[in-house]
Amino acid sequence: MTGLILEGGASRTVYSCGILDALLEQNIIADYVIGVSAGAAFGASYVSGQIGRNYKLASEIMPTRKYMGMHHLFRPSNKSYYNLDYAFDEVPNSVLPFDYDAYKEYKGCFKAVVTNVRTGEAEYLDVPRDDRQWTLLRATCALPMLFPVINIDGEDYLDGGIADSIPYKQALKDGCDKLIIVLTRPKGYVKQTDTLTKLSAERFKKYPEFAEAMLSRAERYNKCIEEIEALKKSGKAFVFTPKTTFGVGRLENDRDKLERLFNYGYNHAKWAMESLEKYLDIQKV
Repeated sequence: MTGLILEGGASRTVYSCGILDALLEQNIIADYVIGVSAGAAFGASYVSGQIGRNYKLASEIMPTRKYMGMHHLFRPSNKSYYNLDYAFDEVPNSVLPFDYDAYKEYKGCFKAVVTNVRTGEAEYLDVPRDDRQWTLLRATCALPMLFPVINIDGEDYLDGGIADSIPYKQALKDGCDKLIIVLTRPKGYVKQTDTLTKLSAERFKKYPEFAEAMLSRAERYNKCIEEIEALKKSGKAFVFTPKTTFGVGRLENDRDKLERLFNYGYNHAKWAMESLEKYLDIQKV
């Protein structure tokens, strides 16, 4: 069973969007897709088979003030850097329609990672095929300080990357024997605990397990990258890693930069396609 593991990274994840379109063009459809934060959000267009949808999202919608900006964070009804109802309701249901029927026909498994605020633990939840408000995707994308807490069935959740940034171990646990891992940080990146993370941990100090998960994230992330590199070297995983993200940060909304990053991901995947098909044992007719 082939598993596709998608790291998050907000705007940096546009790199992954190019890769996903290249996979769809070659009809490489994973049996199992698991994403974190924006990795899951953009992964939705992959499981619905909508080539070009993520490109339009990155080039036409993300650069707009209606999609993101500090003015949204200070709206009492929103409390997020992103315009939540626009991004997770109006866009998929009207502006840039998501193909719900195609997703229902997808025979594989699509999961998103969330972090339970009460326990500080990662939870790996199936992305519903009939939730047109995309509550789970809101939760997996919910960066502390930039999103409100998202409640699902009585539990509060925030960004899945806090507890498990690159959930390849869950893919293995769920039965995948082939792994395609898409990273969004350049090779050699070493995560550190920054000031915003420390402030976030202080804000959530009444949830000590969650606060500790934030403070230990950098160490766990760096260890995870080491393990993935070992899997790659041993031929047990196929890993896409950008050499550069062209200065695109988490909250980037410059259209030219986002288009450049998308195209870079797309061309990277096209360049690596023969090697990927060999890894997946795809026989050419």
